[in-house]
Amino acid sequence: MRSFPSLDDLRFAMVSSTASTVDADAPTVFQYHQEGSLVWGEYTGDTVSEGRFVGEMIDDQVRVAFAHALAVDGTVVRGEAVSRAEIDDAGRVRLVEDFAVDGVDHVSVCVQL
Repeated sequence: MRSFPSLDDLRFAMVSSTASTVDADAPTVFQYHQEGSLVWGEYTGDTVSEGRFVGEMIDDQVRVAFAHALAVDGTVVRGEAVSRAEIDDAGRVRLVEDFAVDGVDHVSVCVQL
């Protein structure tokens, strides 16, 4: 693993997820904040009306707990996720995230805006 630059003040858009179909015209957008290894932020869009996450970044891994309300009916979804930070061919940060909701494993990919 390598030490990764700070995610502070970076925004990411979800481009794929096994948990739902991503709306390419209105994807979920994540705003990251970071102080030392502490990472937190908020997200909204697509199937999410409001979401929050908090956790830590160590080397190229981001480990967070999250909660969000579904846009369709306000149901609150909670879970944990581990993302691997990568640099894509265009030089943007890409987060490949493994997460579970209600005991079901999923993978999503977000790209820096």
